Amino acid sequence: MVGEGGRLRKRRTTSSELRSTILIAVGGNSLIRAGEKGSVAEQMSNARRTAAAIVGLVRGGYRIVITHGNGPQVGAQLLRSERASDQVPGQTLDVCGAASQGEIGYLLAQALQRELAAAAMPVPVVSVVTQTVVSVSDPAMEHPSKPIGPFYSRADAEEKKRLFAWTIVEDASRGYRRIVPSPEPVEIVELAVIRELVNAGVLVIACGGGGIPVVRANGGYKGVEAVIDKDRASALLASELGVDIFAISTDTDYVYLDYKKPTQRPLTCVSVEEMEAYYRAGQFPPGNMGPKVESALRFLHSGGKEVIISSYEHLCEAVAGRAGTRILPGSVAQAVGGAHEKVSAK
Repeated sequence: MVGEGGRLRKRRTTSSELRSTILIAVGGNSLIRAGEKGSVAEQMSNARRTAAAIVGLVRGGYRIVITHGNGPQVGAQLLRSERASDQVPGQTLDVCGAASQGEIGYLLAQALQRELAAAAMPVPVVSVVTQTVVSVSDPAMEHPSKPIGPFYSRADAEEKKRLFAWTIVEDASRGYRRIVPSPEPVEIVELAVIRELVNAGVLVIACGGGGIPVVRANGGYKGVEAVIDKDRASALLASELGVDIFAISTDTDYVYLDYKKPTQRPLTCVSVEEMEAYYRAGQFPPGNMGPKVESALRFLHSGGKEVIISSYEHLCEAVAGRAGTRILPGSVAQAVGGAHEKVSAK
């Protein structure tokens, strides 16, 4: 659950109940790489590469929970819905999000099942279509900010605005685009089921794209057209499950200071306090590493032990402490950093 100030409340499940558990947040773009069209064959090939790294962690004795992004896939779902709207009814954003969870969950599950079978590891895999509760009174609901879907001409944008009451903004170089709210995740509806599956030794894929945004209504839930940040929802799920490690898979091997500048340098093992200082100094842009670092800090402030940020190719090495960026509570980070310095000095 989220408390005041957007910080996560105390975790409900202790790490002793879920010993040696890692939640891995996989980016949606990891299934569709730069220059690719996003065909099923391309996505499956990429899913297998990601699965191979994850199975390496299963082999190491870890229980695994996987979350994933869905940006490119939801964009494609929206485009298909719009292009076919003269023949079949169009789909709302929440339904497109649900469809993308099924699509990506299927691809990841099949890739994982193949890799696990090849490793002679009989670990069951399941994908859970997940709903995430948001608040109707969240200020973000009145201030849309997340671009979705295709770009439109000015005339088409005006028509969409008139027909559907969409909020449209102009991108100076590419045209006009719809924007929707991006509210805070408050609660994972399927949390208890996910917890039971993980405790039973099942490799769980959940909370795709941050989860389907829903609000409480008439004793149940109602979908809303919004986008929940995947990393924030992943941090919430990781905290509620009480996992040992929250791993964020991205397209860079490390979190960098002065990224893409001549003074660029990687962060290896840093404390929460150090990372917060870098964050406040503007080192991590909102559209890039910012949400990942913010989510990492949320998890650690809620009692989490360790966050790893690295590429999927280096996940196993990062968990072993030989690659990637590790963010730890202050005293632990100092101890680990000191140990690394002693090893380096020998």
